[in-house]
Amino acid sequence: MYKNILVPIALDHDNASTNSLEVAHRLLAKGGSITLLHVVENIPAYVAQYLPEGQMKKNRQIATDALSAIAGKDEKAVIVSGHAGTTITEYAEKNGADLIVIASHRPGLQDYFLGSTAARVVRHAPCAVHVLR
Repeated sequence: MYKNILVPIALDHDNASTNSLEVAHRLLAKGGSITLLHVVENIPAYVAQYLPEGQMKKNRQIATDALSAIAGKDEKAVIVSGHAGTTITEYAEKNGADLIVIASHRPGLQDYFLGSTAARVVRHAPCAVHVLR
């Protein structure tokens, strides 16, 4: 059983968060904690200049509201910015996670060239990783 479980949530994927949370609760030790983490990808400056004023702040608020709706009363919801694979592993290390429960999709052609977020987390995580398909 694990004391500090990190569950990365991709808000644009359906049902993955429900399954990840169910597994996290099954693996949680008594008195442990679950943190839901959503990573807002950074937008390059050359693209951001064409966005309407305040759009990034609006996007972050939408993500915060969506993640808060998913989180139960005993779960912490956190929004961070960065590259998903790198940011998840860095957050896990800085916050002492002992397990990451992450959903994955079936790899497509683009994943063979770039790699999926879940694959990057598995390769670089400072703790155990449970991958769901």
